[in-house]
Amino acid sequence: MKKPRQERWGVVHIYASYNDTIIHITDISGSETLAVASGGMVVKSNRMENSPTAAMIAAKRVAEQALDKGLTGLHVKVRAPGGHNGPNNPGPGAQAAIRALSRMGLRIGLIEDVTPLPHGGCRKKGGRRGRRV
Repeated sequence: MKKPRQERWGVVHIYASYNDTIIHITDISGSETLAVASGGMVVKSNRMENSPTAAMIAAKRVAEQALDKGLTGLHVKVRAPGGHNGPNNPGPGAQAAIRALSRMGLRIGLIEDVTPLPHGGCRKKGGRRGRRV
């Protein structure tokens, strides 16, 4: 009888802005880093950093390191810049990164949005009548 393989879960933090995508894998508690890669680490030109292609390559690189360390599944935390001025929706690399991770054979658990949202706080930029385009 085959012995069941022990499952080890980790957390992948995906920060997807309109300028770059950063993929960071930690253990379940979030205290120990297991692997990090970003779009800027895998492409040459600056304008390609935020592309889905760069996010996929970075995700593959991170997934290989995670599999070497014995992880079998990942919970996903997607984060956009957020705050009182940044956009609240993640950049184009987020979905591509999640798809690439699942394609590498890692099980995807919970997918959660952890974008920081303001509660009142500072005044938004743009003046009284907003940004006029």
